[in-house]
Amino acid sequence: MSGHPRSGATAEARPAARRQTEPALQFHGLVCLDKPVGPTSHDVVVHVRRRLLSPGAGHLGTLDPTASGLLVVALGAATRALPVWQGGEKTYEASLTLGVVTSSQDLAGTVLERRPVAIDEAMLKTAALAFTGEISQVPPMVSALKVGGERLHALARRGIEVTRAPRRVTISAWDWLEIQLPEARFRVRCSSGTYVRTLVHDLGAALGTGAALGALRRLRSEPFTIEQAITLAELERSTPEEALAKAGIPLDRALDVLPAVTLDAEAAAIAGAGGRPQVAPGAGPIAGGPRSVVFRDAEGRALALGELTADPADASRMLACPRVVFPWAVRSGR
Repeated sequence: MSGHPRSGATAEARPAARRQTEPALQFHGLVCLDKPVGPTSHDVVVHVRRRLLSPGAGHLGTLDPTASGLLVVALGAATRALPVWQGGEKTYEASLTLGVVTSSQDLAGTVLERRPVAIDEAMLKTAALAFTGEISQVPPMVSALKVGGERLHALARRGIEVTRAPRRVTISAWDWLEIQLPEARFRVRCSSGTYVRTLVHDLGAALGTGAALGALRRLRSEPFTIEQAITLAELERSTPEEALAKAGIPLDRALDVLPAVTLDAEAAAIAGAGGRPQVAPGAGPIAGGPRSVVFRDAEGRALALGELTADPADASRMLACPRVVFPWAVRSGR
């Protein structure tokens, strides 16, 4: 599961000074973590980077400190491919409490209002039906979105509230697991960018009772699931090799979510030097965006991300346009 060396140099051929500064283990790919309640997503990334000896890391989809569950961390060259795995559908299990309105839309916030809960289970389920399918949501102030270069939660901590534009999100399924009013547990499947706390808050507003989010746990971030994850405690007592064997997804495999275009040795060399080699038509989507296809060598190793465009000089051919070239595929010249 170690990474690929830069083309043209083996580990033995590298200068001694460079060998001394490199970590003992280099992994390019994703690691699925089961985040506990308490640490921030950034805290988890720092911990993973330290334990797995990775100089670079980033995460997919922030989880609040009060939330637990699946947090996918990218290591090494996978950090350059983060947009590939963003935007997938999410699945959460959560709880809510009716009869309360808070400053943060969850039970950790300041209670602003308490209201009587004069509804029954059937009324709760009926009201939730209006919040399935495509709906409009105003992001909460306690979120990581930026306004004027500053995150909303930072503004909220200073008592500043700003206008937020509503966004369209999709709630694919809202299933009730247990209802003991004024509390209830549920599972929700939703599009990326959905705020479950706001979903609960808006449901409470529609019922007239108010509502606040209790526990929140992420089970799935398409295509990854909590079953693939390792806990921080397991990470701490495992060697890097053991942790990666359990929860690591090498970059080559993680990029299976994209259409693949195979480059021969000549085309790979051109792409690695920043050029646009010709490829046969039908290899993948046309003009799909800067990370719409993965270019691989004959052995299936991922070399770059990019897109295919029409070749203006030859209508029977396409051009492979690499936008992100992985370090081991870079060529210093043609």
